[in-house]
Amino acid sequence: MQPLKPVSGRARVALGVAFFVLFVAAWAVVTAGGLVGAMFLKGPVATLATGYNLFAEFGFIRDVGITVFRVVGGFVLAAIVGVPLGIAMGAFKPIEAFFEPFISFCRYIPASAFIPLLILWAGVGETMKLAVIFIGSVFQITLMVAVTVGATRRDLVEAASTLGADAGGIVKRVMLPGAAPQIAESLRLVLGWAWTYVIVAELVGAESGIGHAIMDSQRLLDTGQMIFGMVMIGVIGLASDVAFTWANRRAFPWAF
Repeated sequence: MQPLKPVSGRARVALGVAFFVLFVAAWAVVTAGGLVGAMFLKGPVATLATGYNLFAEFGFIRDVGITVFRVVGGFVLAAIVGVPLGIAMGAFKPIEAFFEPFISFCRYIPASAFIPLLILWAGVGETMKLAVIFIGSVFQITLMVAVTVGATRRDLVEAASTLGADAGGIVKRVMLPGAAPQIAESLRLVLGWAWTYVIVAELVGAESGIGHAIMDSQRLLDTGQMIFGMVMIGVIGLASDVAFTWANRRAFPWAF
């Protein structure tokens, strides 16, 4: 192995799958060998059986769909606000000076800290859960986009200005095309964070969703259901990550 030497796509997939195989094998050995009691950690086979029962008998697909809706809804709302604001902050320094201190202040406040206030303002329905994801995502998106746009090479901006481009033209024809791949990559990363926020929101006052199922399993001491809920989050998150990466490669092939 050499530092920064790339691997082929096939080798990358094989190595990734190999880690999962080793992880599940170690999990099976720990549980089957009695190193950890079944009450504290169910084995892979028992966890899969629990997951099958959840889908077949308890309509778990509905909980999965509701959680996905909440993640996508809150994330899209955050992107609608955060991307344009981040572009404006990255391109125009007065706008950055106006917004950046407040956004930096807010992004250090955990989204979960807003839940008590949001329950008072919006109740425990969908609005509260979407608001938690929005708050947890919008400030991160805004700053990441602002940094990306603000890193545009100054010589390209000066060249466009010399050729007669106005401020709007420079942003549209120079800054955005160069920053678009990294903006898309930033959105991919923040989408992963949005999953952590939705589970926190569903742990409080929820009657549906994967987080609600995990809380129910805690009360029943059903570690298989807990683990399967976590596995479902990981599977859906990994699928969305792969889809985002594929879309980015198709949209911006020159950046990869």
